[in-house]
Amino acid sequence: MKTARIAYQGDIHFAKSTKNGIELENGKAVGEEEVVWLPPIEPQTCFALGLNYFDHASELSFEAPEEPLVFLKGPNTFIGHRGFTRRPADVRNMHYECELAVVIGKQAEKVSKENALEYVSGYTIANDYAFRDYLENYYRPNLRVKNRDDSTPLGPWLVDVEDIADPMDLSLRTYVNGEIVQEGSTKDMIFDIPSLIEYLSGFMTLSPGDIILTGTPKGTIDTKVGDEVVTEIEGLGKLTNTIIA
Repeated sequence: MKTARIAYQGDIHFAKSTKNGIELENGKAVGEEEVVWLPPIEPQTCFALGLNYFDHASELSFEAPEEPLVFLKGPNTFIGHRGFTRRPADVRNMHYECELAVVIGKQAEKVSKENALEYVSGYTIANDYAFRDYLENYYRPNLRVKNRDDSTPLGPWLVDVEDIADPMDLSLRTYVNGEIVQEGSTKDMIFDIPSLIEYLSGFMTLSPGDIILTGTPKGTIDTKVGDEVVTEIEGLGKLTNTIIA
């Protein structure tokens, strides 16, 4: 099942995707443009991965990491489908990052890789913009790179874990103004989802609503004010975002 959180006529609703479009919990059908899309869950702790695809590390002239490069993102960063992200006037390199987002469904502590997917409730799409002017070093992006307000569109849907046969074999694509600019597959991750859950839960407890952003493949370019950026992941849908001044 695909579920979403939306604002409609002054209230927040849970909605699901049906063959007739978007259906609210009360059975009312609404159009995509009639609602304000919110992130499909209320994010708790968000773990983001740096350089988790070999080709992206190479693209940036960095060595592939020997263990996960993880940093944290605040709740201020997340916005929903069809939202707007500001490009600061002083930034010269602001690029998209299409990422598979893994949502934790139950408390996880010292979980093995073999059992890791049992702790996942579902998957969604993230576009984790990077303001690369402020990068201090490749393994520790500072707050100005990855924690700006409204800089991480998330959604549109949370797709149940049972509906994705193999999360490690999904195609990812990004389009800027309708032109494809990024393409890859989750099978090319350096550290796969079970390994990441084992790694993180090995030294801290993961809780329901925690999110793991699993990194992006190569193909990142600078974006400009007015660009419409669409990030797409097989089986999860398309996430649309517009860059404003």
